[in-house]
Formats: sequence, structure tokens, C-alpha cells
Amino acid sequence: MRPAAGLTMSTFFLIRHGATDMMRERIAGRMPGVHLNATGRIEAERIAERLANVGIEAVYSGPLERAQETAAPLCRHLDLPLEIAPAFDEVDFGDWTGCSFHELESQPGWKRFNSFRSSAAPPGGELMLAVQLRGLAQIEQLRLRHRVVAVVSHGDVIRGLTAHFLGLHLDFLQRIEISPASITILELDDWGAQFRLINGLIDTSGGLAV
Repeated sequence: MRPAAGLTMSTFFLIRHGATDMMRERIAGRMPGVHLNATGRIEAERIAERLANVGIEAVYSGPLERAQETAAPLCRHLDLPLEIAPAFDEVDFGDWTGCSFHELESQPGWKRFNSFRSSAAPPGGELMLAVQLRGLAQIEQLRLRHRVVAVVSHGDVIRGLTAHFLGLHLDFLQRIEISPASITILELDDWGAQFRLINGLIDTSGGLAV
């Protein structure tokens, strides 16, 4: 039986950014100028309202606009500065950045990338293992610094972190659903990791619908 968590426990609210117009049509990757749409802005406000009273003491975000825009209402509600953490940036999709999913169906390596994430990378892009490692290194730094932290990032980054702490191989990454504007709650202490929630979605009343 795992002992009760002591003072060294840290809680992470891992938040995927809200909706954009490019989502589900193209790989935005690290393209500049991809902003939240009207739905995404509403989602960001609901996240802020839901997490306003859970004791968050720091808010970190990847550097892209859509991540920062998702984090901004939470910072405003909590009167906290937004800390930019490059380790939580989107995957570098290299030559596939900006491509539609229809276009990618005919690209060599696309199928392999999606079924063999541990070793396949986009042309000119980043291995998922590198994404996972940079995220984990940043999480460990934050664990030693904060008790309750919000992290706004991207779907594959959060999937990579979730897979690691669940003990899943990266080739199983697509088995983990991380929806836009979802909240995943991770607790870390000296005994290891526990998830309190994975891919929690906020319903219209402001509650978490799993």
C-alpha cells in the first residue's frame, strides 16, 4: 500500500490548449500566428473558472500563441504571471508543418510515424522520445519548486508525459486521448506518480465531465 503523500508531493494540472481553426485539418506544429478561435477562447475561460480555487501557485505555458492564450485567463483569475517554458513547446513537425492530413496520407513515413512513434520522426522534425525527455526534465524541475502547478501545452506533449508516468511504450501513444481544452491531473511525490484524472473535459455548467 502506498503511504499518504507527504510534503514533497506536487500536483500538476496538464492542460491542452483550446480549439483553433486549423485543428483536425492541418498540422499547425510550430507555425506562428495560430490563435484560439471563438470556441477556444470560451474553453480557456471555462478552464480558468474551474481551476480558480484549487491552489495553483504557478502557471507555465509553451511559447506558441494558442498555448499562451489558453493560459492567459487562468493567470488573470489567479493574479499570477505567465511563465514561458520552451520544454512544453509543440512537437517540431519539420517538413510536415502546415500540411493537411489529406496531403500527409500520401507522404512516405506518415503511417510509420503514427504506428512507430518511439523511433520515427517527421522529415526534418523531432523524435517523440526527445519531446518526452524535454517535458520530463521540466516537470522534475517544477516538482522541486512548486506544490500545485498548471501547465498549458499540446496534445502530443501531454500524451508523452502521460505515457511515461503510466509506464506505456511510446508506440502506444495513440491509445491516450488528450482532447482540446482537456485537463489531466498528475500527482508526483517521493513514492512515484498517480493520476487523479486523464483527459477531463469541462461541461457547460463548469464541472469536469470525464
